[in-house]
Amino acid sequence: MRTAHHTLATLAILAAVGGCGAPTSHATVDGAAADTTARHAHEAYTTAINSNNLDSLLAMVTEDVVFLSPNEPVIVGKAAVRAWSESYLKAFTIHWDKTVSEFIVAGEWAFERYSYAEHDTPAGGGAAVTDTGKGLIIYHRDSDGKWRVARDAWSSDLPLPKK
Repeated sequence: MRTAHHTLATLAILAAVGGCGAPTSHATVDGAAADTTARHAHEAYTTAINSNNLDSLLAMVTEDVVFLSPNEPVIVGKAAVRAWSESYLKAFTIHWDKTVSEFIVAGEWAFERYSYAEHDTPAGGGAAVTDTGKGLIIYHRDSDGKWRVARDAWSSDLPLPKK
């Protein structure tokens, strides 16, 4: 189980690489093979999101996953993400296009900065909800060798609606 020390170390690494500019990839002790495998996690995660299948989505996250979704409290742990995602998937058919802006692999961790375009169609009909924004994902290579999302934080580029 990852401890608070791992989380602090992860945050320190993220802060250290935060100032990087253009799309980046850094080789690790595992070399190019780990870098390529980690990058495939981006495609697998986006595919799982767009499958609109709860089990596919949950297969892509760690047990201690954290979602930092806009305008709501933090969502911590796979069970909480399950409940949140189940509600979301019942309300909408979703499609997210995610473009990698930066991707860094450091051992068993990978860090991705991305932009997104979201298109959610209400299950009950009505106008689609669209959004654009940016986010950060922290992936972890689990003991089975598979890269999974440990943290996903995103925010909209759109202004808040006027009250």
